Amino acid sequence: MIYEIEQLLEDYRAWLKDRTSLRQVGDWVEISTPYLDRHNDYLQIYAKREDGAYLLTDDGYILEDLISSGCTLESHRRKTLLNITLNGFGVQREGNALQVHATASNFSLRKHNLIQAMLAVNDLFFLAAPIVVSVFLEDVTAWLELHEIRFTPKVKFTGKSGYDHLFDFVIPKTRVQPERILKTINRPNRDYAQALIYSWIDIQEVRLADARAYAIINDADHLPLAPVVDALKSYDVQAVLWSEREKARHELAN
Repeated sequence: MIYEIEQLLEDYRAWLKDRTSLRQVGDWVEISTPYLDRHNDYLQIYAKREDGAYLLTDDGYILEDLISSGCTLESHRRKTLLNITLNGFGVQREGNALQVHATASNFSLRKHNLIQAMLAVNDLFFLAAPIVVSVFLEDVTAWLELHEIRFTPKVKFTGKSGYDHLFDFVIPKTRVQPERILKTINRPNRDYAQALIYSWIDIQEVRLADARAYAIINDADHLPLAPVVDALKSYDVQAVLWSEREKARHELAN
């Protein structure tokens, strides 16, 4: 089993390397990653030397794209969610730009954290304003609180790779249920499923042996879901469709 997991991690690292490209843009190096944004374009970040270290930034892309699409970030609740998400990855906001500082020794880790923060913020606030009236994460939080399901929000684990992974909720172990680690997926697609699978594989050895992972999936107007659900189940991640959430209530509440 250890060899199988090691091979999966190697395959993931090879996939990242093969699908990452660089381009010089003035004093900056543009890094194109294999991760897709909500427009199905590859996410790009920019890096340059600064005071003997490196500055990495999205150049304001994520927040400005959301704002231009009608997703305002002015409410106290949304500002709080944004700050919690960014702090979880150690990412700063400078104006509308998301950025991190890195050294040669932690460049890979800091790059990873910035990209994961970009994906998380993009997913957290992706709204079709005329249709969606609340952030999906808020809906899940409200549902857990309604049914008095005890949880710790926004928990970060360091995996075997040394990379940090942020999960939305952790429900502690009880007498009848193991530790349950939850991640919400507002826009179910291959990239988000793959990222969650990698995070789960990476942290399994550092968590309790019987811990379980759950993906709470927003299935409103997102089809087809079968490939995403099947991929998650293949790696023992329990897929819970939001429209069928009551089926999972008992195992989360006890």
